[in-house]
Order: sequence, then structure tokens, then C-alpha cells
Amino acid sequence: MKTLWLAAASAAALVLAAPFAALAADSAATAPEASVRDLTKAPRMGAWGFDLSGMDRSVRPGDGFFRYANGAYMDRLTIPADRSTYGAFNVLDELSRDRLKAVIDRAAASTAKSGPEAQVGALYRSFMDEARVEALGAKPLAPDLARIRAARSREDVARLMGATAKGFGRSFFDPQVYDDAKDPLKYAVYLGQGGITLPDRDYYLEARFAPQRTAYEAYIARMLELGGWPDAQAQAKAILAMETEIARVSWTRAERRDDDKTYNPYETAKLAELAPGFPWAAFLAGADLSPARRVVVAENTAFPKIAQVFAKTDLATLKAWLAFTTIDQASPYLSKAFDQARFEFRSKTLSGVPQQQPRWKRAVGVVDGSLGEAVGKLYVEAYFPAESKARMEALVGDIKTALAGRIRTLAWMGPETKAKALEKLGKFNVKIGYPDKWRDYSALEIREDDLYGNAVRASAFEWAHRVTRMNGPVDRGEWEMTPATINAYYSPTKNEIVFPAAILQPPFFDPEGDAAVNYGGIGGVIGHEITHGFDDQGRKSDGDGRLAEWWTPADEAKFNAQAKILGEQYAATEVLPGARINGDLTMGENIADLGGLVLALEAYRVSLKGQPAPVIDGLTGEQRVFLGWAQVWRAKYRDDLMRQVLVSDPHSPPVARVELPMRNIDAFYDAFGVKPGDPMYVPPEKRVRIW
Repeated sequence: MKTLWLAAASAAALVLAAPFAALAADSAATAPEASVRDLTKAPRMGAWGFDLSGMDRSVRPGDGFFRYANGAYMDRLTIPADRSTYGAFNVLDELSRDRLKAVIDRAAASTAKSGPEAQVGALYRSFMDEARVEALGAKPLAPDLARIRAARSREDVARLMGATAKGFGRSFFDPQVYDDAKDPLKYAVYLGQGGITLPDRDYYLEARFAPQRTAYEAYIARMLELGGWPDAQAQAKAILAMETEIARVSWTRAERRDDDKTYNPYETAKLAELAPGFPWAAFLAGADLSPARRVVVAENTAFPKIAQVFAKTDLATLKAWLAFTTIDQASPYLSKAFDQARFEFRSKTLSGVPQQQPRWKRAVGVVDGSLGEAVGKLYVEAYFPAESKARMEALVGDIKTALAGRIRTLAWMGPETKAKALEKLGKFNVKIGYPDKWRDYSALEIREDDLYGNAVRASAFEWAHRVTRMNGPVDRGEWEMTPATINAYYSPTKNEIVFPAAILQPPFFDPEGDAAVNYGGIGGVIGHEITHGFDDQGRKSDGDGRLAEWWTPADEAKFNAQAKILGEQYAATEVLPGARINGDLTMGENIADLGGLVLALEAYRVSLKGQPAPVIDGLTGEQRVFLGWAQVWRAKYRDDLMRQVLVSDPHSPPVARVELPMRNIDAFYDAFGVKPGDPMYVPPEKRVRIW
């Protein structure tokens, strides 16, 4: 799954977020209470859809377009104390969170004893009952830790690792049930590398992250002490050493992006031959995957090395690691000592966030993460107008028409590949707003006096939902984001683009705003997601979502040559002193940004139907398209989060998302008079032209 924004709940391909994952990051911003805001409307961006007051007209567009478009806004912008980043996405996230709070409050006030409203209300109340959570202390952990203490063999540990798929804790290998990339009409079992807890392998291996490693070791010890685990200090040191060994033999994130290299089917009976030293049968049994006869292994050359780390690590350390990862994941549902320790390390140390967000916001995140479509249905009924869906469908049609026209006239692509590309584009599915069929949560038990139990049961419910479909037909109506999510995604196996209801408002889409700004905003988003179907990995899947070769070798070589140049442009961009963008890790998103903006501009031209574009406040139509795109990405990041993003997120930072695509688009130079010698100028022969 390819997303528009930061890797959050479900950004990685083939990895779906577990319920309650929203608590893993500071996912809501400080905002006025919902009761004092007009929740029926998103705030507009100026009189016609663009915030002129946010511009810095002292900067020439060719000197730095991000600053020109957003400089005054950036000068005024302050990141709230409970956030690691803040900008256009986050403002909408505030509104979405407030709206969710309003519908949750109504559900909580309902007299219903069963059904979605009763579940939503009970789950919210269970999180908000802080007094009860505090009184229980570490008691809810006791059964989970007792099972770990009772382990007497590596088989026992592997079985417990498998069971973490339906509860708290982690494993050396991460299982998932997802669409089979080479047979996308049925589900397959996937296995990926696991075993590390810090944001990326670089945190273990690079000298610049030494302070974070020191803090991590102290955090491990603190959590083990809170859980009453023996030898906490010594085990913390051993756990860090063990995870460092796993990191050393793990694939990089850039390597893990390759859809061909990460598709390696094995008979489950042969896993022991691939990676000896790990009790595979016990692990699969713990994850309820024993019936699987076939699995798709992602990082196949890393598996035997990780298995050897498991085989040589002391049993006591393996058990301590399971205990630590269980406590770490469970801490948001435990007393303040656990919750605060987690915040201090995960949010303050790793992301630079000085203040914990209010409990009600975390509670809303829990409800959306676990009962997303139940509360999403209430959200849509209250806040999503039907006309927004119709307008979006028209915009999608315009963008698809623009791409079809560009494919037909591409100078670098041959007729055979063009025909296949047009066939794929013709088969694109589009989902807008919310699912046609809502998820049924009636089998999930939610009790307002059992927060910890709710979290475990929700995780088990989600895992059972996936496991029971193993080898069965794919549910093509299923969504991988909730309606209240400010994001969008492309699914290669379903060959579809998906736009949740909450993103269809300013600055992305303003039904009362200027068409050019809308094309630069939501049009660019649509183009971004469609282009994911033709980026360096998405292009490997055909119109039916099947991972298959459909390019001629000559066209593939030409595509790769242009992609390489684009990657070099991004890799040359220094974001923080000594820290540059990883052009390989961000390649797919960078191609999608370039394609998205090109298609937005082309679709806007088509929409004019030969008539001249109006000039508004001295700005031409094409200038406003570029400004609309720039407005979407205005945001600030704390330095600690930016360092994390640069090694772990496939999306480039905001300034790069605005300026680097524009530098490769001829129309940008014409629209703003950018000349040789300007910092943003790239000679025509060096501009990247893909889609």
C-alpha cells in the first residue's frame, strides 16, 4: 500500500496496522475543545482557496518556491507542545479528531446496550476511566508475563512470539495475511523480518544515533523494572546487543521496497531449511497459522541470519525481550508510570515532543484504531456531504484522462508498453469517502471496565479476521484506512486508489474555491496516487494487480535511467546538517509527487475546454495550480522527528515535495519566469520526464 503522507498507522506495503496502533505516535494536535468549534465546516484557505497571507513575496519563486508560497505562514507557525510536526495535514487532523470526539460523545450518551454505538461508547469510557487504570497498576500485565516466565524452551518462546500477532509483544519474524501479489484474487501468508524495536536499523548501527541507543537501554531497564522482571539492567544491555545483531543482518528499508525481491514463496515445511535454528512449527502454531502450506518470505537472505541470532541468544534474554516488548506495547493501557515512561522515550526522546497529548485525544485515537468503521459510519453520516463524492469522481476522471493522453504521447515509451499501460489505467478502481459495506464488529467484546482486555481482544479480533481468510478469495470492497483518516493510498494488488472522507476538504479540496487551487491540491493528490501505479514498484504490477513483467526491456531501461536521475536530485538535498534524503528509500513517493503535479496541471488545462484561465489577484491559472500544491505541504518538523523520518519514512520532507517536482516541470519555468542562475533552475536536458 502506497500512502500520500507520513508513514503512520499503515504506510508499509503488505503491513496493516494493528488496532490501537494510533497510540504508537503522537497522532493528534493540541486544539480547542470540540464543543467550541463549528465542526460542520473545515476552515477555508483565503477567499478563493489559497492563503495569500501565508506567502513571502520578498522571495522570488525561482529562489525558493516553498518559501515564496508559504514563508509568512511558516514564520507564524508554532508546533504545539504535544506534537512532533505541524502543518496543513495536522490542522485537518485536529478537525477530524474533534468531529470523532463529537460522534463518540453522542454514542457514549446513547442508552443502547449493544451494537456499534454501545461498543464505541464503552471503549471510549474504558480509556477515559483513568482512576480505574491507575488503581490496577501492573495487574493487567500479570497473565501475559506469567506465560513468558513459564516458557521452558525455545519452542515455547517461538510459540509465544507467534501469539503476539493477536496481542501485545513482538517477534523476530512478522506474519501477515494479505492479497497474494502474484495471485491477487486470493490471500496469502507473508513473513517479514522483525526483532528490532527502534525506528530503523540505522539507529543501532550509526554513530549519530548513539544518544538514542543509550536512552533506549535505560528505557528497556525501566520497563522491565516496572513489570517486576529480574535482572533488568543486565537484561537491558543484553537485549540491546541482541537487537543490534538483528539490525546488522536485516535488509535496509530501501531494499525492502523491491516488490520482486521480497516475493519469495516457500512451503512452510521448508522454512526450517531456509532458516534453521528457529522453531517454525511452534511459531506458526502460536500465530494460528499451522494450516498454511505456503508462505511468502520477504527478506529471504536475512531470515537464516536472524534465526541464528535466535538460536545463539540465551533463553533468559529471549524471555526478557518478550517481556519488554509486551510491556512496551501495553503501557498506554496501564497506569501512569508505564504510560509516562513510554512517552518520555518514544515521543520525547525519539521525536522531540515535550508534552503528552490530552487523554481524550488518545482515547479517540484508540476508538478509531480499533472500531474504525463503526465510528467512521457515524462520522460520515454527520460530516461528509454526498456532493463531495460526486465532485471527486469527476476530478479523478479528469486526472485519468490527462494520464491517458500523456501515455499516448510519451516519447521514451514504445507502443507495446504503452498499450499495457493504458490497459492498466483503464482497470483502475476508485474508492471515495467510505466503504460500500461497513465492517461488522459484533463478535468483538468491549467492556467499559476492562481497558487492557479491550486492547487484547481487539488485537485478537483483527488477527482472527485475517487468519480465517487465509487462502480464500480477496474482499475487494475492504478499506485499509478509516473514513476519518487524513491520507490516501494506492493498492498494487487491487490496482485501486482510495480517498477517505476526511481528506476531502481545504486545503486539499474546497467546493467553493478556485478550480486551479483544487487541481493543485486534491488533483495533485489524485495524480500522486494514480502515479503510484506506475512508480518504480507499482509499475511492476499489471492491470489485474498481478506482480508480472509487462514492460519491454528497452522501455524498462529508459524508465530506470530517468528514475536514477530523479533519485540523485533528492539524494543531493541536505535537510539537516549532514543529513540528506535517501533517494532510494523515497523513490516511489518522489515519482508519485512529480507525476501527481504534472497530471494536476494537465487536467486543469483540459478542464478549461479551450477557454483562457481567469487571473485572480494577479495570479494566472497555472501559477495557482503550483501554489495549490505548495499549500498542501506547508509544515514544520522537530529535528528529532526529521532525523527519524529521513531514515525510516518513504516520503521526502515538505520542502523537497514542493520544489524538486517543480524543478522538473517546464511549465513551472514559464509560469514564474525562472531563469538560468536561479537556485531552482535545472537545464531542460537534465529535467526528469517520466509520466
